[in-house]
Amino acid sequence: MVDLSSIIKAYDVRGVVPDQWDEHVARRIGAAFAEFVHAETGATAVVTAHDMRDSSVPLSRAFAEGVLSRGVDVVEAGLGSTDLLYFAAGSLDVPGAMFTASHNPARYNGIKLCRAGAAPIGQESGLVTIRELAERDSYDRTPDRQAEIAQRDLLAEYAAHLRSLVDLSGIRRLRVVVDAGNGMGGHTVPVVLADLPLDVVPLYFELDGSFPNHEANPLDPANLVDLQAAVVREGADIGLAFDGDADRVFVVDERGEPVSPSAITALVAVRELAKGRGTTIIHNLITSRAVPEIVREHGGEPVRTRVGHSFIKAEMARTDAVFGGEHSAHYYFRDFWRADTGMLAAMHVLAALGEQGRPLSELTAAYSRYAASGEINSTVTDAAARTAEVRAAYEDAEGVTIDELDGLTVELPDGSWFNLRASNTEPLLRLNVEAPDAASMERLRDRVLEMVRA
Repeated sequence: MVDLSSIIKAYDVRGVVPDQWDEHVARRIGAAFAEFVHAETGATAVVTAHDMRDSSVPLSRAFAEGVLSRGVDVVEAGLGSTDLLYFAAGSLDVPGAMFTASHNPARYNGIKLCRAGAAPIGQESGLVTIRELAERDSYDRTPDRQAEIAQRDLLAEYAAHLRSLVDLSGIRRLRVVVDAGNGMGGHTVPVVLADLPLDVVPLYFELDGSFPNHEANPLDPANLVDLQAAVVREGADIGLAFDGDADRVFVVDERGEPVSPSAITALVAVRELAKGRGTTIIHNLITSRAVPEIVREHGGEPVRTRVGHSFIKAEMARTDAVFGGEHSAHYYFRDFWRADTGMLAAMHVLAALGEQGRPLSELTAAYSRYAASGEINSTVTDAAARTAEVRAAYEDAEGVTIDELDGLTVELPDGSWFNLRASNTEPLLRLNVEAPDAASMERLRDRVLEMVRA
């Protein structure tokens, strides 16, 4: 028995290589994953893909050896973004494993697992069972077939599917700066956006898992600086920044100003509602209150969920939602097996911009109604005690409403609100604040932070 609890987290496998995991562990996890999906659905094949990190190929190959040992075939899609892996699991209707540590530094790697049809696997939906199987690494079942491994390049099919969902061929010509952060966007963007009325200015398209230019984490404003400068320098219409595995996208307008993921969620939601093929839109509880307002104004039905892709995808399946968005710039589409894809979200924004003549800042202004703090992390020794102290400060105040769907959400009578959530993996409290104006937001932000950090 080995203890894998330090690397098998709430949503995926993640850890430092080789300190926390290596090819031996990957082989165990591959066998466990194969046994799990075979027992659950009788699956006889899984598909894998990997990012550009130095450790990704050896880890994915070791994982494949584990899968094969349980009599389950492996289809290797090779280099790909995480949403390409979801496309593979959806289009081939087989379970999938993506080798990536997303935006984490170079010494990390991980695995994102899914069922056939890109259905999620998380802590509450199979990941604990897979961990226990991998820890034991002993099986009663004897495989009844000789498994095989094959390679299949799915990049062209992935691009064609995305282009079938958003037609960019008739938009006005746009100048687009794309910062791939030396991640997988540098592999997928040139194929997906080829031969369209787009002048793409590439930043850091060279695949390099050491991330020599900046971290591939656009959620940190420091990693948007190069893109913002390039948009202004190039006189571009829009800037796009992808994270390391290109399942998230961040948008910068023609002035070099970031567009909030909540505004992008509202914009894409309006486009999906306009198709007339459904009314339900999912948003997590940290997105701006403008999102449900705008969804209702366009005839939709907003549904609020906890933060995290497994919760979003489960709620999309339950409600048959057409689209879902998170504050972290994950965007989910029913037409993409309810999985998240930064590329498809980017194409929707390009279409919305190119189908009319206004600059992006004017286009998105209608979707940005409130002042938000963004996510602020505080290191704490006792998250529960700090949260309880904040709750006590507000729970008896007149006109205040409190809910605990995911952490602590407090709504004030002036329209301000905040959410305080503990991290699943680190000793952190995450604070998000929104208010009708910047001054109100700053006052509320500072008051809560004073209690959290006291």
